Amino acid sequence: MEKPIGWIGSSKKDLMELPDEIRKMIGYSLHLAQFEKDDIDSKPLKGFGSAKVREIVKNDTNSTYRSVYTIEFKEIVYVLHVFKKKSKTGKETPKHDIDLIKSRLKEAKRMYKERENEK
Repeated sequence: MEKPIGWIGSSKKDLMELPDEIRKMIGYSLHLAQFEKDDIDSKPLKGFGSAKVREIVKNDTNSTYRSVYTIEFKEIVYVLHVFKKKSKTGKETPKHDIDLIKSRLKEAKRMYKERENEK
């Protein structure tokens, strides 16, 4: 069964601003997540304690792009953050991006709870 995608904050707008090829690749990865499947470039995001917050990493010749989503909820995939990695060194996600992801994860939990209460 295909799960819908929920967009938190500016994640959809940010995805739409990426280069076409990167946007298509991330879109395909998210499509797989809707069917509870993982793209080869999808992995658990470190620091979140489980595999339920995942990141997709895609590269082109100039840059690295990331999309972070959660599969924590039974009926929906929430996209938490989409961004271009600015640092040229290291693989770690910058602290300000981690803080934003944590904040948006809280928002996703609140939205999911509201969604469940409406049923």
